[in-house]
Amino acid sequence: MFKVAPLTKIVFTMVVSLWAVALFSPLALSVVVGVQLLLMVLGRVEAKTYKATAYLALFAVFLFLLQYVFVPDTRLALVTGLKMMAMAMVFILVLATTRVQDLTAALVGQCRIPYEYAFMFTTALRFVPDFLSESRTIQEAQACRGYSTKGNIVKRMINFLAIVKPLVLRAISRSETMALSMELRGFGSQKRNIGSQVALGWHDYTALSGMVTVTLGIFLY
Repeated sequence: MFKVAPLTKIVFTMVVSLWAVALFSPLALSVVVGVQLLLMVLGRVEAKTYKATAYLALFAVFLFLLQYVFVPDTRLALVTGLKMMAMAMVFILVLATTRVQDLTAALVGQCRIPYEYAFMFTTALRFVPDFLSESRTIQEAQACRGYSTKGNIVKRMINFLAIVKPLVLRAISRSETMALSMELRGFGSQKRNIGSQVALGWHDYTALSGMVTVTLGIFLY
């Protein structure tokens, strides 16, 4: 995952999302999630990546409980939670093992996506760790003011909603600052030259062949 080109990782993201939509077996979805965890370990990602994955797992549990409340089917609720986990986790994995500049270069140079759209996409991905850091800061500030988040998992999920409002407000403020900065620097007024080398190697062709094989196996099974 870490020795392959950014384009291969982009394809991997789309393929995993396709697998998550197509699969309805809890075991198969658990394997997809497990493979991504293994890739994180092999990629030696930072500790904050595992923390983000833990938050994602917590949200998957909440989604499982919510699904079970409306439709009391354990298997369906488990599949729903695992699908969300598999589709969201792949973005965390790709972002943790790839430079944003390389992703932009692959989108523009190889996928032929206009630079402005590629920049918006990669910028949104880059904001993910910032949001996680800000949510931790908000939690610490609320704890200093005596706000308690202790309790069972349902109560913790309800208390987590108190973080959403200040997090959204800070996100809006950050986006406005970034938009003003880009405008002052003349973003979009001239053609960009992407100089990063993102050529495919034998690792990439091997990985792509494996993805095609697994995808065909899923749809032909």
